[in-house]
Amino acid sequence: MSFVIRPSRPSDLDSLYDMAKLTGGGFTNLPADRPSLVKKLARSADAFAKTEDVGGDDLYVLILEDITTGKIAGTAQIFAKVGQHWPFYSYRLGTLSQVSQELNRTFRAEMLTLTTDYEGYSEVGGLFLHPRERAGGLGLLLARSRYLFIRQHRARFGQRMLAELRGVIDEAGGSPFWDGLAGKFFGMNFQEADAFNAVHGNQFIADLMPKHPIYTAMLPETARSVIGLPHPSGRAAMRMLENEGFRYEGYIDIFDGGPTMAADIDDIHSIRDAADATVTATDTQEGVNVLAATGHLADFRACYALADVDPDGHAAIDAEAARLLGVKAGDAITFVAR
Repeated sequence: MSFVIRPSRPSDLDSLYDMAKLTGGGFTNLPADRPSLVKKLARSADAFAKTEDVGGDDLYVLILEDITTGKIAGTAQIFAKVGQHWPFYSYRLGTLSQVSQELNRTFRAEMLTLTTDYEGYSEVGGLFLHPRERAGGLGLLLARSRYLFIRQHRARFGQRMLAELRGVIDEAGGSPFWDGLAGKFFGMNFQEADAFNAVHGNQFIADLMPKHPIYTAMLPETARSVIGLPHPSGRAAMRMLENEGFRYEGYIDIFDGGPTMAADIDDIHSIRDAADATVTATDTQEGVNVLAATGHLADFRACYALADVDPDGHAAIDAEAARLLGVKAGDAITFVAR
């Protein structure tokens, strides 16, 4: 397999723009807007060039490249800390219980409350794999490479991690959740609001979104039925997150009602279970399949590898992985079981 994960470059713009046009909407972190993508790539370049090993409002964009053809097959993003320059809004799903002594009944009302509870969390997002490459475990490679990057640059990230999953989008590209709730306050449809948010940020939410709790019973059934559900194309991503230790905690996206998953960073399986090793040989044909990474910041690389690791932390890896990673005997790698 000739695919490698690497940091983004400004020259990736055209490929990212082409992929952004394939997302089908509701994908705020990869807008089909060239000026926004230019800014995103510049922000990522600044993060990779940052010398101080501390957390901040940094964005790291990773690229999945087929080095045989030079074609970009996918992308994924890591936000070091959210909510640093503008609030990070979510809806928290809760229950209000009230008792009537006269009726001898307890009434429980489900409510949505606008919150910024995830402020200061790190975030993984923006994962998109080109439709032609959705096989061979490349989605897992993209997703899990982010955790090895975080492990190798741990001081730059917080204590907890979140991941927002795209909610249900109908065949016309609209959001039943948006239409049933926020659309009534904003005077724009979901596509317009989503595009505006992707380009201009979400300050308009703070300006116009009602601050009082919303009783879900007052929403149409079309909106209630999709609360906390991922888009059908995002179910595999949800399973991947669950396998890493992320859990749905009753928070949803304010645009499309999709679930927000969260985990303690140091308990994420690909971070907790990873180990370091020193390369001793680059021609093995034995061992186990692993995800391997090497390099710091702009030199970061990750790929699948065959590795034979001894108890003392010495690793023999296959020749193709050594070529993709650019490592030789004596170099260090981080690896986790595939």
